[in-house]
Amino acid sequence: MAPAPRRIALATCRPHPEISADRELPVLAAAVDAAGADSAIVYWDDPEVDWAGFDLVVIRSTWDYVLHAAEFVAWAERCGALTRLANPAPVVRWNTDKRYLGDLAARGIPMVPTRYLPPGASVDLPEADAGGEYVIKPTTGAGARFAARYGPGDEATARRHIERMHAEGLTAMAQPYMRGIDTTGERALLFFGGRFLHAIRKGAVLAPGTAYDERKVAHPGVRVWDPTEAELAVAANALAAVPGTPDTSGAPAPELLYARVDLVDGDDGTPRVMELELVEPNLFLDLHPGSPSTVADAILRAAGR
Repeated sequence: MAPAPRRIALATCRPHPEISADRELPVLAAAVDAAGADSAIVYWDDPEVDWAGFDLVVIRSTWDYVLHAAEFVAWAERCGALTRLANPAPVVRWNTDKRYLGDLAARGIPMVPTRYLPPGASVDLPEADAGGEYVIKPTTGAGARFAARYGPGDEATARRHIERMHAEGLTAMAQPYMRGIDTTGERALLFFGGRFLHAIRKGAVLAPGTAYDERKVAHPGVRVWDPTEAELAVAANALAAVPGTPDTSGAPAPELLYARVDLVDGDDGTPRVMELELVEPNLFLDLHPGSPSTVADAILRAAGR
């Protein structure tokens, strides 16, 4: 008798007016089924789901987690105790708070400089005093939610922005605006199953004068990108620096089923890490028609461990 197919849950979120729909999810589910598994698209916060009944739960497009961060992390820990979760709950806990950027910087990864402003902290904006542009956003966020770009003369608006986040219990973060985004864009390198999958490049998300509470286009001008050796090296080093993963020679650690490394150029033209997406990254499968089957094969391998 042939063994029963692996049961794979693809976790997503309920429709929400502030959250984009995952149009690639049916494509991925079909690829998983074609690879020989039995896929199910489920809401992460559905109390009726029997997570223990799945061989693997893949966090795919739980894009509303920024509205329920504590509940989402608690769900990941419960789910991970019942079955295999990708990525694992400790990675989820670490990566859903952008203070992880400080951990990577401490490990020598070239990063966008970041200052953290928790509730109750004094609001200091030296970038504005120096005459440069800067970005304010929350440490728990996605899709440029509550993010804005400021320049000289915007200090009062930036302070109100931070006060709004503090009133909601959010920690703010301040970063210099990386001018390279306006010329070389932002690159996202995707890894799946421990191997480089594909990459994209997109334009600037934050335009001057756009209000922090205005909805932004998360991936403007997105197109296929062929990463440089320098970009691949920075991405591999960043993934090897994730706490709890083996410090190996280059490939992402096997505990990470998937990863996305977002890079921008510093003033010296070298790539720096802007963010490390290890929870629910957009995979940009629509730009890479050959990738769904590769992703599905990696998912089945992870389910069979």
